[in-house]
Amino acid sequence: MSKLQFNTPEELQTVLGERLRRLRLNRNFDQRTTAEKAGVSERALRNLEAGRGSTVETLLRVLKALEYLQGIDMLAPETSINPLDLLRQPKAPQRARRSIKSPKEN
Repeated sequence: MSKLQFNTPEELQTVLGERLRRLRLNRNFDQRTTAEKAGVSERALRNLEAGRGSTVETLLRVLKALEYLQGIDMLAPETSINPLDLLRQPKAPQRARRSIKSPKEN
């Protein structure tokens, strides 16, 4: 079980911001360069990294600027099979087994 499960939305914003900041630093970008590349203001980037609220658009622009679009897949993975659809489907017919006669029955 993830330790983040019991965090409040505000705490989760802070954790996300810290992780984005570390990602930016690992990419060796400063805030100004990242903000320019993302097309957002430095203030918007600082707010995002500080967990003080931001927009989804700012988050996406920053992920793209950091060349980390796989972050989107991690946030909202593409589902290939909907488990509810599987439950709604009728069961496939099962193969009937042929009974084996004992040698006495012949």
